[in-house]
Amino acid sequence: MSTALQNPLALAGRILLAALFVPAGIGKITGFAGTVGYATAMGMPMPSVGVAVGLAIELFGGLALLLGFGTRIAAVALAVFTLVASFIFHAYWAQPADAQMMQQLLFFKNIAVTGGLLAFAAFGAGAWSVDAARTAR
Repeated sequence: MSTALQNPLALAGRILLAALFVPAGIGKITGFAGTVGYATAMGMPMPSVGVAVGLAIELFGGLALLLGFGTRIAAVALAVFTLVASFIFHAYWAQPADAQMMQQLLFFKNIAVTGGLLAFAAFGAGAWSVDAARTAR
């Protein structure tokens, strides 16, 4: 593939991944009590703390990824968060048979998202990013 496409594709990838995390973080702000209730029902230890940490990672990590600011660190934080959340909230193997298919789909979607985040952690945000502008100075 042409290297001329690397920067627009990296930007598109960052936008698309941020579109998953930023609204989820905002949703946790606007529906904090409900999210804590759901986390409690799923057996998350210290659900208020866990939801608050998740909110911060999704919102600030998503915005950092979008801007390409501290991209590698943000991508690792989001990848770890996504992987942990997958095992807590999408444990399809522990679901009744009629609920397994949807949870399995969500689990493996999160695994794929984690893979995309790890690629940004490995290769960075590309030239169209705050990271690249800061390095150029």
